[in-house]
Amino acid sequence: MMNRDNAAWVNDLKDVGPNREAALDDLDAELKPALRRGISRWLSTSHPEFDDLVKDVGQETLMRVLKQLDTFEGKGQFTNWVYKIAVRLALNELRRRKWRNVSLDYLQENSEEGGASFQFPAADPLPETNMQRRQAMAELQRAINEELTSRQRAVMLAVIIQGVPMEEVARKLGSNRNAVYKMLHDARRRLKTRLEEAGLSPSELLAMFE
Repeated sequence: MMNRDNAAWVNDLKDVGPNREAALDDLDAELKPALRRGISRWLSTSHPEFDDLVKDVGQETLMRVLKQLDTFEGKGQFTNWVYKIAVRLALNELRRRKWRNVSLDYLQENSEEGGASFQFPAADPLPETNMQRRQAMAELQRAINEELTSRQRAVMLAVIIQGVPMEEVARKLGSNRNAVYKMLHDARRRLKTRLEEAGLSPSELLAMFE
């Protein structure tokens, strides 16, 4: 494996000849052990999908690095920059796989059976503050139930409350990320209008939970 400084990595990866192939092979060889260590923090190495996940994330990382080379600012080591990209991709893929076989209908049904999906922060020492929080949350829950379509509620629950990746929600809907983003945007706008009519602004609502 050739030792490279930041400039050499960037120059070789921008090449269109054998230098790029050699640099990709070296980067892959350097990335995989670190990626295995990183992923093992969230997924056991004995898990049947572990090796495939390392391979898939490694390949996706190399492609992402080639697309984003011009964004590397030279701050810190190039390989650390690559590793950060790999970690983000690994976490996104783990979240996607977690929700892969869970339907949006299942999420919504279980949320309705279990009551409100929102969680309160630690209790405030002042009783009146806790009362304000409960009233605000109740108003928000009513707004969600009354102002949003069932599809908007399902998407908002999945993306914002449960943390399902937007790409995975789009796949479940047979749609695309842009359509899901627009659906969330429309849902937020309707909630904002309803909350303002109730005398609450989104910023005031958030401030109650700081």
